[in-house]
Amino acid sequence: MTAVMDPVDVEVRARQTRGESSEAIYRAIARTLSQRGIWGNVLLDVGCGAGRLWPYLCDLFATYIGVDVIPYEQFPKSASFRVADLDAEGVPLPDRSADVVVAAETIEHLENPRAFMRELVRVTKADGWIVVTTPNQLALLSMMTLFVKGRFNAFQDVQYPAHITALLPIDLQRIAEESGVTGTAIEYTEEGRIPLTAWHYPGRLARCLPQAFSDNVLLLGKRPVR
Repeated sequence: MTAVMDPVDVEVRARQTRGESSEAIYRAIARTLSQRGIWGNVLLDVGCGAGRLWPYLCDLFATYIGVDVIPYEQFPKSASFRVADLDAEGVPLPDRSADVVVAAETIEHLENPRAFMRELVRVTKADGWIVVTTPNQLALLSMMTLFVKGRFNAFQDVQYPAHITALLPIDLQRIAEESGVTGTAIEYTEEGRIPLTAWHYPGRLARCLPQAFSDNVLLLGKRPVR
């Protein structure tokens, strides 16, 4: 029998994130799309939170649609919002709705990452793009935390039960390719915190060794034309 989470618990988990990710993640998404000349009409942000991604991409898309389990007051008034508990239901949009579908720091909150990836593919237009980010478990900070505490840095008690599914970059690629995504590429935010400090690595160092010195990883892939 499938357990159904109390709606109050779902909201508590959502509120833990405050509806936002770090600016480094938004910059990485914008950089990845801009460098490849990716733009379009509809941008769908699944797990959108307060919609803070939109200012980074508003020059590339005409329409912004956000999906999340609760509405946040800061969500852009000019954008469209859909409510969905992504653990209990799919994305509430028709097939092939968006040119680019982004799920920034969302997949780690969900019980079934494969079902989620299939939903992202479903709502992406043919020849459209999918972007997924999640904490980078292979970062030096995360590996040190795993060695010392027996858990990844972004999956400690303070993050639970908001963060429940830890994925490696190879997991993201495998899940995406199993779901029909082609041409997958792994990128990194190129910004990471130095262990035991509040400081971040110098940008030049993070750019030279992004896997080791980035707090977050990004997967990019395309829904094929068929």
